[in-house]
Amino acid sequence: MRNPVYNQELNFIRERLGISMTINPELVAAREIARLLRFPSAIKIDTFAKGRVELLKFRIKPEFQLNNVPVSSLQDKYKCDLLVVGVEREEQVYIPDGSFVLQDSDLVTLVASPQNAARFFHAIGLNTNQVKSCLIVGGGTLAYYLARQLLEMKIKVLIVEQDKSRCETLSELLPSATIIHGNGTDRKLLMEEGLAQAESFVTLTNMDEENVLLSLFAKEQSSAKLVTKITRLAFDHIIQNLDLGSVIYPKYITADYILQYVRAMQNSIGSNVETLYHILDNQAEALEFIIREKSPVVGIPLSQLQLKDNLLIGCINRRGKITIPRGQDTIQVGDTVIVVTTQPGLHDIQDILRR
Repeated sequence: MRNPVYNQELNFIRERLGISMTINPELVAAREIARLLRFPSAIKIDTFAKGRVELLKFRIKPEFQLNNVPVSSLQDKYKCDLLVVGVEREEQVYIPDGSFVLQDSDLVTLVASPQNAARFFHAIGLNTNQVKSCLIVGGGTLAYYLARQLLEMKIKVLIVEQDKSRCETLSELLPSATIIHGNGTDRKLLMEEGLAQAESFVTLTNMDEENVLLSLFAKEQSSAKLVTKITRLAFDHIIQNLDLGSVIYPKYITADYILQYVRAMQNSIGSNVETLYHILDNQAEALEFIIREKSPVVGIPLSQLQLKDNLLIGCINRRGKITIPRGQDTIQVGDTVIVVTTQPGLHDIQDILRR
């Protein structure tokens, strides 16, 4: 359900029509973009354990001095509790062990608490502060939802939209935002409206090609945090190589949202997957299991468990205390456990073990 008019009445509509689940693709995409602008260092952020744990993706640049650094040395070197759970290098995806060596241009996914993630990014020289301004090209429904959230976060919002009547509508709906009537692909207009000084630049037009070209232009002209919306999925492998900042695929976000709901329904018949995200260019899954009862994985040091290949236990949440586990740590009843794997179809925590 996309229309903002209905968005305020979703609970009523679900109840009256007997709908099990509703989803607003633009709204969930807007939430993801807003989360990225709150923490602009990351390319992608997923949350677990009610926000206590984050799965963050970023690209290694030479100035971070992480080239040829083994994964096992990160914690001691930067004095922060985190775990690298995935690396994308050219066309390959890796679930790394401690001996894995990072290289410049790698796309790295790590798991950490928000505090430890911020400490690590600060240590390597990445900005961890929320952006103060955002320039949005395209004034559709997604732009409306995003602007509303950014204004609530005290972020200055400017929207460029070429349809005059839509500009008038946005001016009424978003009185605190600046709405510019003009062609968002006009480079001169963008520079006049402060692209060079903007801390973030979000392209939300209905044409993927325009969004890509606008982000590439902004990358040349400013140091803004870039967010690029892509609708079509056919060329995603090419898009990923263009370094467009954070690329948002509303279709993928919607699919993940539905998958999480389906997994939650399965929980009622024995499965215990609490949260699920597709990560590493959709070649791996990050799952959050809730441990409701005694099982073969409970009470045994992790180093003694016969885990499947290409699988990592990334985090244990025990009554709100977040632990990046070591070999002697154990899983207990009541914990929630984050697992990252390239093996699909895990439904129960026991599925992490070799048969």
